Amino acid sequence: MGSTHSTDYFMSKHAVLGLVRSASRQLGEHGIRVNCVSPSIVATPLACSKTVMDAEQLEKAVEPHASLKGVVLKVGHVADAVLFLASDDSGFVNGHNLVVDGGWVD
Repeated sequence: MGSTHSTDYFMSKHAVLGLVRSASRQLGEHGIRVNCVSPSIVATPLACSKTVMDAEQLEKAVEPHASLKGVVLKVGHVADAVLFLASDDSGFVNGHNLVVDGGWVD
């Protein structure tokens, strides 16, 4: 997904993906796994202040873009993804970008 605004934001997101791929190769030989989590919009205080919406308004605005209906992305969903990547359950996951977006569609 791209945008006509926020070039710096999108550049930094893609830089993180490149860093994860490179670092996972470089550090993998030492048994260090490198992964990242890419959530869609979560109604955090920062996101609400940037969009000038309260949490309920922001969740309602984002809801039509997710193909997973009836569920709104919460901070806990993102935390669960991070916990999975940090756990032994993901012991053979390396260089992965775990997208947590409910099937975001533009």
